[in-house]
Amino acid sequence: MALSVVLFSLGLYGALSRKSTVMVLMSLELMANAININLVALSRFSAPAEMTGQFFAVFSMVVSAAEIGLGLALVLALYRQRKTVEIDAMQELKG
Repeated sequence: MALSVVLFSLGLYGALSRKSTVMVLMSLELMANAININLVALSRFSAPAEMTGQFFAVFSMVVSAAEIGLGLALVLALYRQRKTVEIDAMQELKG
């Protein structure tokens, strides 16, 4: 549980302090992995015979993999258009 809190805190700090969208996506993935660790740890205490926490963790990993694929595709499209992946450069909307 302590490992989960530390990983989530590091991910939250990285997501709020980084300027690169790739680093923000990596920080969000770190936060998702912390949640997965927490799910597995809590399932051990609530129902050790059932594997619901592990199933939810695997499902969360699948959703997280789809999220990172979509996120990196969006970052790649933005890089091709604006030639940067910095968050500050993406503040303006083109219209």
